[in-house]
Amino acid sequence: MIYFPENLRKLKRGPQVMLPKDIGMVLAFTGVGKKSTCIDAGAGSGWLAVALGNVAKKVVSYERREDFALLAEENVKRAGLARYVKIKRKDIFEGIEEEEVDLVTLDMADSEKVVPHARKALKEGGYVVGYLPHAEQVQRFVKALNEEKFRDVFCIECIVREMLAREAGFRPDNMGLMHTAYLVFAKK
Repeated sequence: MIYFPENLRKLKRGPQVMLPKDIGMVLAFTGVGKKSTCIDAGAGSGWLAVALGNVAKKVVSYERREDFALLAEENVKRAGLARYVKIKRKDIFEGIEEEEVDLVTLDMADSEKVVPHARKALKEGGYVVGYLPHAEQVQRFVKALNEEKFRDVFCIECIVREMLAREAGFRPDNMGLMHTAYLVFAKK
């Protein structure tokens, strides 16, 4: 069983979502907080945008598909975060309009093509994070980061295995939430 915090349980799912285990890593390793401005792409169901909206000053989530943008907007409203999170109907491959942002998250195919736009949008010391299901995507993303002179590049995979805690004994559950995606972090 996958546990979802209450703020995510009330959201609807459409396209694949970033799960709490990975969202937690993004928040922990980037230091996003109440003074942060974040760019998120693609919005998808809006789960990451909602999670960021719970801690950041401002979140702009780019989404080029109208059906996904509508779902993400509905989820932002369900979460009560419309004041902090904006779903922008724009193709991020064409550029990022915002400047001096603290974080750019890229959760879509061909995200390595957005790395130059992310560099331009980020303030010095800001992070870009790629959410990449396949190792080949990681390789392309890291190559793009290196070409754009990002620093402190690292990649992690977060695997969660629940423990069975009961009177009869304590042991690992037979199942776990294994690979969802690799997370690649880099600092401008």
